Amino acid sequence: MSIQRILVADDEESIRWVLRKALTKQGFTVDLAADGEEAKTFFKRRQYDLAILDIKMPDLSGLELLRYFQEQRPEMLVIIITAESSMKNAVEAMKLGAYDYLTKPFDLDALEAIIVKAQKAAAAAEEVHRLKTELKEQYPLDRAIIGKSKPMQEIYKILGRVAPTDVTVLITGESGTGKELVARAIHYNSPRVGKDFLALNCAAIPSELLESELFGHEKGAFTGATERKIGKFEQASGGTLFLDEIGDMPLELQAKLLRVLQEREITRTGGSSSIPVDVRIVAATNQNLREQVAAREFREDLFYRLNVVPIAIPPLRDRRDDIPLLVEYFLDRVREDLNVGVQGCTKEAMAHLRRHDWPGNVRELENTLKRAALLSSDQLLTPNDFPGLVPEPARKETDESLEALISNKLLATFAPMDVNELNNLYQMVLHQMERPLISIILEKTRGNQVRAAEILGINRNTLRKKIQTLDIDLKEL
Repeated sequence: MSIQRILVADDEESIRWVLRKALTKQGFTVDLAADGEEAKTFFKRRQYDLAILDIKMPDLSGLELLRYFQEQRPEMLVIIITAESSMKNAVEAMKLGAYDYLTKPFDLDALEAIIVKAQKAAAAAEEVHRLKTELKEQYPLDRAIIGKSKPMQEIYKILGRVAPTDVTVLITGESGTGKELVARAIHYNSPRVGKDFLALNCAAIPSELLESELFGHEKGAFTGATERKIGKFEQASGGTLFLDEIGDMPLELQAKLLRVLQEREITRTGGSSSIPVDVRIVAATNQNLREQVAAREFREDLFYRLNVVPIAIPPLRDRRDDIPLLVEYFLDRVREDLNVGVQGCTKEAMAHLRRHDWPGNVRELENTLKRAALLSSDQLLTPNDFPGLVPEPARKETDESLEALISNKLLATFAPMDVNELNNLYQMVLHQMERPLISIILEKTRGNQVRAAEILGINRNTLRKKIQTLDIDLKEL
């Protein structure tokens, strides 16, 4: 945003005349208001990049007008002019959001210097806004995390509510489910998007170094501390700090983290002064922290501080409907990053992928697809391209007759029930047996009802009635 249109409000006509002449000469479009109410009317009609307001005016003072402008358009820059060079006026103006102020009589060169500085500030603000917009476009909730299953839809709802706030979030889930992706989605859809997102894996750093990584240290704090180190809390100032595998944090360090969450300040190792920090905490773990609390391996007070908003990410085996979407997404990325020609999977391969339990979750699926796409010479991946997956468990061979199998199934189903609670059992059992039998025969005959009726030994009209009564969908066969 460059400064183009300026609103000047001053009850002295000579001041208005001088300002208009000087500002117009610099290429600005200038509107003049003789009092606060007139300035307010101009403001409602047009968009201004900068306002120059006298403090003392009829009707509305410059400070009252400043307050109104800040409520309506906080991005607009305001310079205050005052005839009283009192600290009270200056402090009040700056507290209300003024960009700068001048005291009468003022030098036009001083005003020009302030406007030049304001131009740079406006350009910087525009760049920050652009970066925030780009980041939000790159990391929208529905693109950062892939999935349309019901469990994922619930997670999206939670993310939509917590992202704009500053509440602490605890993300739980098995390894490879995408906990860091969720944490990033929270950050990039929050007001902190223009600041840093820093991630720290508490399990990957030795306990004796973890404190220094988090809080930093002063020179000479310990052997090898040859210079001051700024920790993650200070580095992430104004942004988000993602503490992964929080369940592996040592107990003594948990106490220090708790203090930071309570006091919003840190002390570097070897230091004595407190340093205020403005950081949003998002933590994650693949462990059961409640069990760790019960075993006294994790502080209960810290658990409740972190668990303000819990988000539990389901394992991939509990959202198999998302596998086709994930496959499409990862293969698109593989084609782009590795320049391979794989276009997708055959139906058999997709069924193969959906049957697998994916103990490594989404991360395992991504790596499996990447490996298959690199090694395959075909455009469509087949089950043969996934030799490392656990095959479908083979059915156990049995010598039991069909009658024995049905008898055992009926016993297992109805034995626990009270006989007095059962009604119309004969029809119910027949209904449950008829439907799969007729469906299988129709599937085998490819929907040929004449042939199916012959195989079943019933009349064709009887078969048609049973198809309707049993609600068999011929399109699905």
